[in-house]
Amino acid sequence: MSRVGRKPIAIPAGVKVAVKDAGVEVQGPKGKLVTPVPPGISFSVEGGQLLCKRSGDEGPVRALHGLARALAQNAVTGVSTGFTKELDIVGVGYKAQVEGKKVVFTLGYSHPVEFPIPEGISIAIDKQTHVVVSGFDRQRVGQVAAEIRKLRKPDPYKQKGIRYVGEVLKKKAGKAGATGSK
Repeated sequence: MSRVGRKPIAIPAGVKVAVKDAGVEVQGPKGKLVTPVPPGISFSVEGGQLLCKRSGDEGPVRALHGLARALAQNAVTGVSTGFTKELDIVGVGYKAQVEGKKVVFTLGYSHPVEFPIPEGISIAIDKQTHVVVSGFDRQRVGQVAAEIRKLRKPDPYKQKGIRYVGEVLKKKAGKAGATGSK
C-alpha cells in the first residue's frame, strides 16, 4: 500500500465532502472544488474522515493511489484555509501596484507590464516589492505565481528580477576582464 494513499484525510468543521461519480466534491468557507478520481481508486467518508482505497495491485492503479489522495487533501485544505505563494521583486526601480482587476509591474522595460488577476485568486502588494498570491486552488495559485515570476526571471549575474521568497539563486561570475584579474 502507498504510505501517502492510506493516510486518512481529516475533514475540518465547516467543510462538506460529497463523493460522486465525477469526483470528490469539497465545499468550504473559501469556495468549492471538484477533484477528479482516476479509475481504480475510490473514496469514502467515514467518521469525519475521507478515506482513499484502490481496487487492486496493478502498476497504474498503485501509481495513482497517493496522487489521488494528495489532490483530495489539497482540495480540503484549500477550501478551509487556502494557499499562498510569496514573491519578491529585486532591482532598482522595480515595483508593482494593484489597479482594480490588474497588477501593473515596472520591471526595467520601456513600458509597464499589466497582469490581469484571474477569478478565485487575490494578489496583495506590500511595500511595492513583495507580492502575495493567495487562493483556494493550489494548482492555480502556483500557476499564477509562476506566470508572475516569468515576467522578469532573476538575472544570474546581478540577481535582479522576480523570485520566490526563500529561493536560492546561483550567482555567475562576470567576465574576468571586468574585474581586472587575468
